Amino acid sequence: MTQTVKDGALTSAVDAPPAASPKRWWILAIIAIAQLMVVLDATIVNIALPSAQADLGFSDASRQWIVTAYALAFASLLLLGGRTADLFGRKPAFLVGVVGFAAASALGGAATGFGMLVTARALQGAFGALLAPAALSLLNTTFTDARERARAFSVYGAIAGAGGAVGLLLGGVLTDAVDWRWTLYVNVAIAVVAFAGGWILLGNHRDAANSKLDVPGTVLVAGGLFSLVYGFSNAESHHWGSPLTWGYLAAGGLLLAAFAWWQTRAAHPLLPVRVLLDRDRGSSFVAVLITGAGMFGVFLFLTYYLQLNLGFSPTKTGVAFLPMVGALMVTAQLGTTVLLPRIGPKTVIPLGFAIATVGMAWLTGIGLGSHYASAVLPQLIVIGVGLGLVMPTAMQLATGGVAPEDAGVASATVNAMQQVGGSIGTALLNTLAASAATDYLAGRNPADRAARAQATIESYTTAFWWSAGLFAVGAVVAFLLYRRGTPQPGPGDAPVVHM
Repeated sequence: MTQTVKDGALTSAVDAPPAASPKRWWILAIIAIAQLMVVLDATIVNIALPSAQADLGFSDASRQWIVTAYALAFASLLLLGGRTADLFGRKPAFLVGVVGFAAASALGGAATGFGMLVTARALQGAFGALLAPAALSLLNTTFTDARERARAFSVYGAIAGAGGAVGLLLGGVLTDAVDWRWTLYVNVAIAVVAFAGGWILLGNHRDAANSKLDVPGTVLVAGGLFSLVYGFSNAESHHWGSPLTWGYLAAGGLLLAAFAWWQTRAAHPLLPVRVLLDRDRGSSFVAVLITGAGMFGVFLFLTYYLQLNLGFSPTKTGVAFLPMVGALMVTAQLGTTVLLPRIGPKTVIPLGFAIATVGMAWLTGIGLGSHYASAVLPQLIVIGVGLGLVMPTAMQLATGGVAPEDAGVASATVNAMQQVGGSIGTALLNTLAASAATDYLAGRNPADRAARAQATIESYTTAFWWSAGLFAVGAVVAFLLYRRGTPQPGPGDAPVVHM
C-alpha cells in the first residue's frame, strides 16, 4: 500500500496496476498472428474442399467431416484448454498450442486419404482449443492500461471478426496458385513466426497454480459441447427429425445443465460461477454467440452467390470480402477506444447489431442479374461497420475485469460462444435455405434451369433475412441486458482505491 497527500487529504492506493510490459505491442503482434492462424482455419479449407475431394476421392456425404471434425474438437475442448493455461502457465500453453497446430496442419497437408485428413483436422481443433484461450488471456493480462487494452482488443476483435473472410481469400489464392494442400501447409510458416516470437517475448503466468483441474466438470462440459455441436452439424447434413440430431442436442443440454450444477459445488470449478455473474460479461457472451450464428449467413451463402451466380473465382471471391474486413477494422478501433469509454456498451453494441441488421436486410436484394458493385459491395461495408462495433467490444467486456486466475477460462468461454454460435448458424441457416429452395420449386418444372437458378437466389435471400433477424434479436437482447453507463474496472483491471 502507498500513501500520498492530495488536496490536503491522505489517500492510499491499493492494488496499484502492475507496470506495463515494454514488449507489449510486440506481444500483441505475436498473439494476433496466432489468433489469425486459428480463426482463418475455420474457413480456409472450405474453398479447397472440391480440390481435396477430387484428389483424395471421398464422397460428398463425407465432405462435411473435414469441417465438422475441426469444430467438434475445438468447441468441446476449449474450456479445458483455457483452464490448462491458468493452471500450468499461459506461455507453455501458447507454445504447445502453436507447435501442435502446426504439426497437425503438416499432417493434413500430407494426407494420403480421407481418414488421415479428418484426423489432422480434429488435431488442429484440439490444439486450437489450447492456443486460442491462451492467446486471449495473454492479451488480457499483458495490457494493464485501460486505453491501451481497448486498442489491443480492437485489433484482436477485428481479427476474430474478419478472420473468416481472410481465410476465404487466402484459401482461394493458395488453391488457385499452388495446391489445396497449401491451405494447411501455410500454417507451418505462420506457426514458426508465432513460436519464435512467443518464446522470446512471453513471460509465464500461473495465476491459478494452487488450484486443481476439475475432472468431472471437464468431462461434463466436453461431452455437452461435443453433443451440442454434433447435433447441430447432423441437422445440417440430415434433418431436424433425425434421432441423431435431437438425441445429441438433448444429451448436450442435459450434460451442460449437469455441468452448471456441478460448478456450484466443485472445490476447484472449471468455470467459476463468478466469471458468469457479472452482468456485462454475461451479456457479452450472449452477444458473441449471436454474432457467431449470424455471421455464417454472410460468409457461406454470399460465397456461393459470388462463385456460382456471378462467376467469381475463389481468389476473386476472397478479394470481394476485403471491403467488409476494412470497415470492420476501422470501426473496431472506433468502438473500443472512443465510443465504449464514453457512452458504454448499452448503446455501442445494440447500435452495431442494428447497423449489421440493416446491411443483411439490404443484401436480400440480390438477383440473377445483380452486380457486385451495387448489390453486394455497399451492403458488405455496412455489415462490416456493424460487426466492428459488436465483436471487439463484446470480447473486451467478456474478458476485461476478470480475476487473473480466471483469465484463461473466461477467454475460452468467449471462443466457445463463438464456435457454438457458428454451429447453430450453420445448421439453422442451411436448413432454412434448403427449405426455401424446395418451396420455390414446388409446382414448377425442376428441370427448368431458370427456375433452379431463381430457387438458389431464394435460398440465399432467406438465409440473409434470418441472419438479419438474428442480428435484430441481438440488438434487443444487448439493449435489455447491458448495464447503463460506462464499464467499471474489475479485479483484473487492478483498480486504484482511495481510502
